[in-house]
This record gives sequence, structure tokens and C-alpha cells, in this order.
Amino acid sequence: MNYRIITVGLLSLLLVACSNEPNSATNAAPANRAVASSPTAPVKSWYRFDQVSAGARIYQDNCAACHGKKGEGAENWRKAGPDGKYPAPPLNGSGHAWHHPLNILFHTIKNGSPGGQGNMPAWGEKLSDEEIIAAIAWFQSKWPREIYQNWVQRDAAARSNRG
Repeated sequence: MNYRIITVGLLSLLLVACSNEPNSATNAAPANRAVASSPTAPVKSWYRFDQVSAGARIYQDNCAACHGKKGEGAENWRKAGPDGKYPAPPLNGSGHAWHHPLNILFHTIKNGSPGGQGNMPAWGEKLSDEEIIAAIAWFQSKWPREIYQNWVQRDAAARSNRG
């Protein structure tokens, strides 16, 4: 187990150190550039300032109506509605979005809620991949440092499990 964690950390560091290319939104989701060498070490965000800036507008225009202007989510988001679906969760780090790796966040926004679990529409026809990535960058920029650090570890583990 420790060998696997060390390997994932070293591979992530190697990928970040060797990468000269900016994030490419032509892939389903960009590579996570954050590296955590220890649970308390500062974490560099995968997103850029320009993505967060663009994401603020995209989020307000497309996401805020359901997820709240500041990503606070719908009231009673943990309780299924009469239709059995859950309301929009918070995206500000106080909900469960941080439990999902970047590729799942991207996929959910692009294709909508999985299996009728929620009312999230598919945004893939309206938003480009770059716009989806920017919206994710914006809401992740609102996450507390500890939440983001935990997400980085989960995302790295998910990427290593995908091979």
C-alpha cells in the first residue's frame, strides 16, 4: 500500500516536472497538475487563473440557477424529492463533489446525472469541453485548501487505477 502511494506521488511529480504543455481541453479532462508530497504540503492547482476567470461567467450563466450563485447548492440537497431525484448539491466544497475525480465531474456536466439520480441536464451540446473545464476550475477554486488537498489525493488514486 505504501509502495503504491509513493509510486503515485513520484509519477505525478515526474509528470508535472516533465510537462511543458498547458492543459488541453481537447481531451475528456485535463491532466491534474496538483502534487501532494505530504498531507500538509501546499498543493498546486491544476487550473489556471484564466480558466477560473472564464469559469466564473460560465458558472453564473449556466449553473448558478440550480447550484447557487456561490456554489452553495439547493436547500435540502441531501434529500430526494418527490420524483426520487436529488436536488443540485453544493459545489463550493461543502457537498460531495470533491469525492469525484476530475474525469467524473467533467463527464457528469457533459452528459448529465447518471442513472436518473438527479436532474442535472447534459451540457455537452451547449458548453464546449473548454467551458466545462473552466466551470470546474471556478468551483474548485472556491474549495477550502484541506478539501482541495483531499480531492487531489483521490483524483491521483483514481487516475492510477484507470491505468
